[in-house]
Amino acid sequence: MKKGKVVLVGTGFVGMSMAYSMLNRGGIQELILIDIDKDKTIGEEMDLSHGLPYAPQKMIIRAGDYDECKDAQVVVITAGIAQKPGQTRLELAQTNAKIMKSITQSIMASGFNGIIVVASNPVDLMTYVVSKVSGLPKNQVIGSGTVLDTARLRYLVGQYLKVSSKNVHAYIMGEHGDSSFVPWNHCYVGCKRIIDVMKDNHHPMEKLNKIHEDVVNAAYEIIEKKRATYYGIGMALNRLVRAILDDENSILTVSTYLDNQYGQNDIYIGVPAIINKNGVRELLELELNEEEQAKLDNSCEVIKDMRKQAIDKIIEEK
Repeated sequence: MKKGKVVLVGTGFVGMSMAYSMLNRGGIQELILIDIDKDKTIGEEMDLSHGLPYAPQKMIIRAGDYDECKDAQVVVITAGIAQKPGQTRLELAQTNAKIMKSITQSIMASGFNGIIVVASNPVDLMTYVVSKVSGLPKNQVIGSGTVLDTARLRYLVGQYLKVSSKNVHAYIMGEHGDSSFVPWNHCYVGCKRIIDVMKDNHHPMEKLNKIHEDVVNAAYEIIEKKRATYYGIGMALNRLVRAILDDENSILTVSTYLDNQYGQNDIYIGVPAIINKNGVRELLELELNEEEQAKLDNSCEVIKDMRKQAIDKIIEEK
């Protein structure tokens, strides 16, 4: 395995926003780009490489194929179709599950044994597909989960309370979608509970719920205004990959496998977890109150329902 070698499958807006973020920040030794559109991949390689004289460090960037996965430390999958107007999430899930299955088989055929990071939507379902098809240990397959939702939450809370978003320790849990929730009892500004900060400054608690609502609606709003969201998730994916490459033991709300934690099993969903060179080192199991547990259970049901309707068949097909 080559330390610092990352393979990106999918050179659309999300994948290339991550690649551009990596180029600017450094810390990656080698970046291989794979896409069904070979010409686009070569064009992206050229365009990124021309920025290397101004990058913080040397980096090998090249268009490649699945055989390059063999010695990669991390493979990031951003490929898949975007949701079309009028298309249901179930239809999107079915189409992307087939794409994920094919990509995963190609990755594994190379002899890959590193960490796979999945960002394709619906991400919790797609991560489950990749995990089942790859047969890799569960800790080695991670979805981007609610990493972006959490960043949006921290940004909006920071704006509202006029503090740096870096000092907002708040997390969104559950599905990367409409059924996500915030366990406010476990959210802090610095070392003070957000609930206490709100009370002490006479802020109505409803404002926090409105902030969460704004997070849930953010993607819809951005898509309406500019057709797609990619910078935020590009930065989030770069952050997640760096936590793996640098063996950081950082806490991020990734889509990870629950094995009887939170009373759930055999499901990938967004929860806080410790991330290092082995992928998910361990889950941080929070003590949820009754309402929060009900929200997590509901989120899991949403995912499991979609899986039963379409995804399980696709995984099992020979």
